[in-house]
Amino acid sequence: MKRLFLVLTILSFLGCAHVISQELRQSADKGITPAELFKNPEGHKGKIVILGGAIVHSLNTSEGTYIEVLQKPLDSRGRPENTDISHGRFLILYDGYLDPAIYSTGREITVAGEVMGKKIQALGEIQYSYTLIKTRELHLLEPSAGIPIIFGIEIWKSF
Repeated sequence: MKRLFLVLTILSFLGCAHVISQELRQSADKGITPAELFKNPEGHKGKIVILGGAIVHSLNTSEGTYIEVLQKPLDSRGRPENTDISHGRFLILYDGYLDPAIYSTGREITVAGEVMGKKIQALGEIQYSYTLIKTRELHLLEPSAGIPIIFGIEIWKSF
């Protein structure tokens, strides 16, 4: 019984681990809110931040892979929350190739990286000012594997 309790305790702690390493979390500037960062990315150049959200688009270039992300608040484990709250979009620059079929629209992602300033590019028919983050650590999240809980009785059963 003690062994079972120990195993369950260890598993519960592993399930609560943050997706970004402790070293990068400690070096990140926690005083910068996403709203402040997106309003003035040039004023925060060189600082380390942790952001996340849902992937909008990925594009491989000669500079590396650009990942456009719709920012969402992060929970205590560094996972984007399931909410419509957002301060805008940002770009991640990864130094290398990432397959757009894997880093695809709708997937959740968390990045720890250096603020490089802003990058202006087309978004539909407008020019949008994206906050640009150069990757130090990137974590693509697995789709939620939560257990669906359904309450009800089977009154619609066919005969």
